Amino acid sequence: MVLPVSAKDIFHEAVKKALEKEQWLITDDPLKFKFGNVNFQVDLGAEKLVAAEKEGEKIAIEIKSFLNPSAITDFYAALGQFLSYRLALENLESNRTLYMAIPVDAYRDFFQLEFTQIALQKYQVPLIVYEARKEVIIKWIK
Repeated sequence: MVLPVSAKDIFHEAVKKALEKEQWLITDDPLKFKFGNVNFQVDLGAEKLVAAEKEGEKIAIEIKSFLNPSAITDFYAALGQFLSYRLALENLESNRTLYMAIPVDAYRDFFQLEFTQIALQKYQVPLIVYEARKEVIIKWIK
């Protein structure tokens, strides 16, 4: 089964630039992989070298905008996509951590709600909170 390729999120380039400002090397744009007969495409793959002789930290980032009128509908879609990507990545690249990147406005308004907080804890969703206009990362939450 082949899943359709999704379009880049509206904030894709802003998040990419923000990661580069924090010395992340973008290795894949997008990060494509196959698990069984299913093709996956995460927005970005990146790594940060810790030391010259050590292998660096590897991450994958799924970028979300949360611009639709219903934040909960966006969250349902984002969480389902995130969990599917993580399941596949755990089997293929267990050393790569998957993050969901969300705009700071969504973080302040929707991601502080009790339901959202419980869901993030239950499903162990690491977040990158970004400010698109300034192209910066506000917070990493693991």
